[in-house]
This record gives sequence, C-alpha cells and structure tokens, in this order.
Amino acid sequence: MEIRPDSFCESLTKYVRFPSREVMVGSLGIGGNNPIRIQSMTTTDTMDTRATVDQSLRMIEAGSELVRITAPSKREAENLNTIKEEIRNCGYKTPIVADIHFTPNAALIAATIVEKVRINPGNYADRKKFDFIEYTDASYEQELDRIRERFIPLVKVCKENGTALRIGTNHGSLSDRILSRYGDTPLGMVESAMEFIRICEEFDYHDLILSMKASNTQVMVQAYRLTVAMMKREGMNYPLHLGVTEAGEGEDGRIKSAVGIGSLLEDGIGDTIRVSLTEDPELEIPVAQQLVQRYSTRNSHSEIRSIKNPPFRPYDYTRRSTISTGNIGGNNVPRVIIDLSAVDKLIPEDLIKAGYIYSESLDKWSISEQAADFVYVGKGHLSFELPGMISVIQNENSWQKKDQTLPLFSLDHYLKYKGTGGTINFVSISLSDCFRPELYTLKNKQSIVLVIDTANEHGIAEQRRAFFEIINANWDVPIVIRRDYNASVKDEFQIFTATDLGSLLIDGFGDGIWLTADIPVDLITQTCFGILQATRTRISKTEYISCPSCGRTLFNLQEITGKIRSRTNHLKGVKIGVMGCIVNGPGEMADADYGYVGTGVGQISLYKGYEVIERNIPIEKAVDALINLIKESGDWVELEE
Repeated sequence: MEIRPDSFCESLTKYVRFPSREVMVGSLGIGGNNPIRIQSMTTTDTMDTRATVDQSLRMIEAGSELVRITAPSKREAENLNTIKEEIRNCGYKTPIVADIHFTPNAALIAATIVEKVRINPGNYADRKKFDFIEYTDASYEQELDRIRERFIPLVKVCKENGTALRIGTNHGSLSDRILSRYGDTPLGMVESAMEFIRICEEFDYHDLILSMKASNTQVMVQAYRLTVAMMKREGMNYPLHLGVTEAGEGEDGRIKSAVGIGSLLEDGIGDTIRVSLTEDPELEIPVAQQLVQRYSTRNSHSEIRSIKNPPFRPYDYTRRSTISTGNIGGNNVPRVIIDLSAVDKLIPEDLIKAGYIYSESLDKWSISEQAADFVYVGKGHLSFELPGMISVIQNENSWQKKDQTLPLFSLDHYLKYKGTGGTINFVSISLSDCFRPELYTLKNKQSIVLVIDTANEHGIAEQRRAFFEIINANWDVPIVIRRDYNASVKDEFQIFTATDLGSLLIDGFGDGIWLTADIPVDLITQTCFGILQATRTRISKTEYISCPSCGRTLFNLQEITGKIRSRTNHLKGVKIGVMGCIVNGPGEMADADYGYVGTGVGQISLYKGYEVIERNIPIEKAVDALINLIKESGDWVELEE
C-alpha cells in the first residue's frame, strides 16, 4: 500500500488543521472549525453516584469539556442516567461519554442516556486469546459478517438517539483476528477502526470520532498519521481524539503525553485530546490546556519554503543515517548538550547539575545514566581539570584549544576560518543557510557537526524542512537540534520542549539535543533525558506504563505505582506495566516486560510479556512477588550505594 509521505497533513511547512467534519456531542461541536476540545475520565466506581458526580464536577470546573465514565456492565450503564441528572441539576450541560469494553449490552443502554459512547474495536466483538489464525479472504469475510451482526444494533441505537460514537483503537488490545491479518502494526490499528467505520457508513451514520492510542509514542504518532492518510484515500474526514495511553505519572507522564499529542497537533492533527496521567483526573486538564494553547495563533507564523516529495518516512520509524563524528552520529545514541554559558568560569558544582557525581573524599568523578555528554560555556573558561567523560563547547573566539574543549562556529566564521579546528567542529546554522551553496562546500570535511536552530513560531516545521534540504543534498553530516525557550515554568517548559524535540526525534531526525531556558540546569538535564526516553531513542531509566485509573480499577494505582517505582527505578531499560484491571491488562501493556495487573478485589496477577506467571496474589505480597519475578528472569541489578 503506497501512501505519499505528506498525505497525513495539509502542509509540512504551514500550520493548517486537518479539515475534519463537525460531530455534535450534545451541544458541543467537535471537529470542523471548533477549537481543540479537552476532556478527561473519572476514576471512581460508577455505582458510587455521589463520588462520580463530585469528581465530574471537579473535572468540569478545571476545564474538562467532556466527562468520560466507565460502564463495564449493564448496572453501571443504567446508573449513568442518575449521574447525568445530578450533573445537570448542578447547572452543567457538559456531555457525558460512556466508556465500553467487552459489553455490547451496556453500550446499547448507555447510547440511550449519554451524548457519546466509546467502544474499543479490539474487544467489542472479540475475545483475545493470543492465537494466530490463518485466514483466507472468504473466512476473513465471514468474521466481518460476525462483527456486523454484533455492531449494527449499536449503530442503529446511536443514530436513532443522536448519540455520537468514538471508535477507539488501542495498540495493546488489537484482536487476534487483526493481529493475524495485519500484524502488530499501525496499519493493523487503523484497519481495526476502519472495519467498524465502514459498517457505520452502510447505515449513513457519520457521528463518529476516532482514536489510535498507544503507550509507545512512535506507534501512536504513526497510527494517527496513517489514519488521516487512509481517511483521505476513502473520502472520510472524521474528527480525531488524541491520547497516549498509560503515559504514567509526574514529569514522565507529562513529557510522554506531550511527545505523542504535541507531535500530531503540530501538523494540524487532532480535534480533542485527553492527557492520561496516573493522577487525579482534574490534574490532567492544565497539562492538556498548555498543550492546546500554542495553536490558537499558530497560523500567523513566519513563512517556510514548501517542498515536494519530502524525503522521510512518517509511518514507520527510520533513523536518518549519518557518519560518526567523534561520539556523535552513526550508531551512537542522541547526545545531550547542556548550556552553562551563564557562568564565567566552569566549576565542579556546575557539572553536578548536568548529571555528574563527585566524591569529595575520594576526589573522584563518576557519571550517572542521565549525565550530559557536552556542556556549552560560550565565552566562559575552565577553572578545574575536567572528568574524562565530558567535553566542553566554547565559542570559536573564546576557544582555549585544550583537551576536551571544542569550538562552536557560525557558518560564516567557519567558512573563513584558517586555523586548526577541533576534533569536532560545531557549526550553527538556520534554515536559510540550508539554501546557500557555500554550506555544501563543507561536505568533504569529516569533523563537522551541524547545530540547527530556529526562532520561527512553527519551529518544528522549519527545522524539519532544514533536515529535508540536507538529506536531498546527500550529506550524512550529524545534526544537533537546538531550541531556546522563554518559558520559566517547569510544566510549560517540559511540555513545549517535549513537543518540539519529540516530533523530530520520532521522525528519526537528530543526533543530539540542546535546550536553553531560564530554568534550573538540573531540570533541563532531566527533561532532555526524559524526551529521549519518551521517544525511545535513548533509554536511561526504567519505564513505567501505568494506566490513569477509572471505575474498573481494583487498587490504588497512584500508591502502588509509587511503591513499585521506589524499588525499581534503577533498572535501566526495564518496562513495567501497572494496570488497574484486566481490560487494561495483558493486551494493553503490549510493550511492557513485566506486568502488575488487578484481577480481583485485593488480588494481583503478574505477567512476563503476555504470559501470566502467577495469578491472584494477595495485594500485600504482590510488589515483593514482582521484584522476585524480575530477579528470577535475570533483569534485576542491585542498587549501588
């Protein structure tokens, strides 16, 4: 299936939103010319009416424009009527969304009560057994007939009641049928939804919203892009709901959500968003608002030269091939440069902020997993002997030409430079430099690393356009992505940087990252490594795939995730899924190495990948059992004192 690399958006160089159709959810318009809508989901037991109403009101007052509530059975679906009435009696018309897994009967009830129903095509008509099935075209068509029989009643009820429907694919809960036919791929995710969409269109029902959620940000972004391209091919334009599922908590959850959601918003994709954090749902709203606010005036950005046939692969991850210059480019992980140019003389305390560890008693340096590879001091100078694992970048006219020091040139200065350069020569350029023939006279120099900067409000598009020009010139020079921010608030800084750098890294661009802001240096360092982790381009810590909790959750997710994190956060590269129930269990944690899943009140089952290792462990013993499983599997390392 050949799809053009620019089919997923209206323009790669101008901010334009995908022209989706408007779908009314109650009195709220989604898609079309409406602003990007923000929503969240309750974490209470749906049968606890008072708790669910109170939490819904807190969400609404925080800015949630839709409230999603789980309905795992007919009882909960019926109770949505009481919950809705209570919310309306408080003076709010905020639409209610019923979240359905496995239970078509509950969906049929909910569709007569609430303004929108969300179903998962992976489990609405299928049960996952992790079986591979050989299908002929005829036998697969028989499966589609079976799905039609289960799904058509809901389509009819939604159409009769004016109820909107979200067809929400999840990467981890694709059916055995889809996995057997299309594999564990973004294409499989899209086809899972398309099968249901085509049934809706048979009945002239178009009040649809689509989502393609995944915990893996690369897969998530690719699936949404492919959805837009496939819709265009089939003459569809349904609105899109964006979210990174099981993003986690704290700054990791915020960075991961911004990488996935922000990357798509930058290209005009997305009509409504939900940030899924393992925190109280009202705390998700400010993060979502910060993500969305950047696009209210984005269409006024400075012009960027357009391009035909862009040289990249937006539907699967392929890292741009470059030569290795020192420890940058080639097969090296993306490097981190930390800006310490505000200091006149570099002192040991500055390196500690950049991730290095100093023992005064031993007079010895060591390196953490999140230590900068380079520090930039601008006009500054060195006042002590550097540890051997770091290099310092200085402006060319202040360069001391000592061991472990490297120069930074502007393009014009480097073109005129006659002296002996460094082992690595950093050359700062902008997009306009990429159209200058003089730049490409440097192609035969092996010591160059380009640093691409931008001041354009639509900076991702401008920097990506620079990559395109250099790729088309067949120049495999390593490139560092540099951005300067005015942000002085932690959350805003992390969300904006994760969006801007994350998008390019997911596209396979960037051999290093370099951020500057009026933010503490240690926070900048943490953020850089958090972005690389979230894009899966450089792993420096444990990854937690934890769901945001809902009425199906069988234990306190925040508390348990904290306990697991406190004992495992030194296990670099290990992925641990913490899931509140079986719905978000073995399928949903497709990328996890180990899983901690609620299977009953006070009971936990442990997984290794998809395989159940031990069932129904008492919750008070389950964290210890998880640690023992990791040890028995050979992935445990003792924490160094």
